[in-house]
Amino acid sequence: SSPSVNDLGSENLARSTKHGVHRGMSSVTIPPPACMLRPLEAPFRYLFGPGPSNVPPRVLAAGGRPIIGHMHSEMFGIMNDIKKGIQYAFQTSNNMTLAMSGSGHTAMECALFNIVEPGESVLVAINGIWGERVAEIAERMGAKVHTLVKTPGGHFTNAEIEQALAKHKPVLFFLTHGESSAGLVHPVDGVGDTCHKYNCLLLVDSVASLGAAPLLMDQQNIDILYTGSQKALNAPPGTAPISFSERACHKMFNRKTKPVSYLLDMTHLSNYWGNDGKPERTYHHTGPVSGFFALRESLAILAETGLENSWKHHTEVAEYFWKGLEDLGLKLFIKDKDLRLPSVTTIAIPEGYNWKELLAYIMKHHRIEFAGGLGPSVGMLLRIGLMGYNCNKANAAMALAALEDALKQCRMSKA
Repeated sequence: SSPSVNDLGSENLARSTKHGVHRGMSSVTIPPPACMLRPLEAPFRYLFGPGPSNVPPRVLAAGGRPIIGHMHSEMFGIMNDIKKGIQYAFQTSNNMTLAMSGSGHTAMECALFNIVEPGESVLVAINGIWGERVAEIAERMGAKVHTLVKTPGGHFTNAEIEQALAKHKPVLFFLTHGESSAGLVHPVDGVGDTCHKYNCLLLVDSVASLGAAPLLMDQQNIDILYTGSQKALNAPPGTAPISFSERACHKMFNRKTKPVSYLLDMTHLSNYWGNDGKPERTYHHTGPVSGFFALRESLAILAETGLENSWKHHTEVAEYFWKGLEDLGLKLFIKDKDLRLPSVTTIAIPEGYNWKELLAYIMKHHRIEFAGGLGPSVGMLLRIGLMGYNCNKANAAMALAALEDALKQCRMSKA
């Protein structure tokens, strides 16, 4: 009988070994997958959810430029530009400003891992999913976690925060500025001063709000601020600007224990970003070169637009959109207009409708992505994001028309 494929493979393998080559040329048993022999397909969609948002052609083009080495001097120049762009976007003069290689979650973990040591007290404001996540991360790394909790859409007064700071004496207090799971922008004025009164650092998440709602890191005494690339900044997901105040740096670089993560250790990252005063940058990890190209371009667009113009524009489009929603008979989830996040609008699920059915209809017939709730707000609301490149009245009108159509077609389904 003729030899089997396996027999031939063994024979080739033995023959190769005899001549000092140790590779089996016929040892592949898994065939090339059929899907990988077809071209990549990615549909066009209007990303009017809470992020990522559609990326402008200029940023896509920047990300498509030829790769250079992550340790080339030209790359360090681009990273220096990114640092200056973040300082402008955050309104900070902090030297310890950089972009994480990863999504907003990476920056969240970086802040906690570097600032907090096991056994230290941490206070977390929870009024949506992001506080829940921070509390879990801090718990996993051995911190003593205390929480201030409100239902989605609720916010904390400075008096409530001060009372908890006095009681728990935390080294760090976490607050979400743009709570995208509820559509709330949280007041920050006075919180930093109150934290410093109790020798506590203030950590703020601005992933959903940066560039869309006013935030002034230095003026508002925020010690650690981070954001993500994929919301109002309009870069692809995968990079996360972060900045540490001098107070935060003092705590971070005078630890008794090393941070739990090597990848996110700021002693290495501060060198990679040229922030530690050393003449040479040494290899730590390979940064996302194309991601940094895109992030630099998105920060350049923000600088050209002007922060105040960006805030004003997001507010104007949001107010136009909110009026349109009310004209459709829909109820905005955040009642107080001043507490609504301009980049992500939340609406109460209208009675008699299945929210999943509404979203599926809008995606199928209008190619528009909206989202439901997230974490504690699931089943409570719909989330519609108009941010950065997507933030204009034409898109708001398109979103309203899609909603109006869905409300006519999906009426009275059993929720």
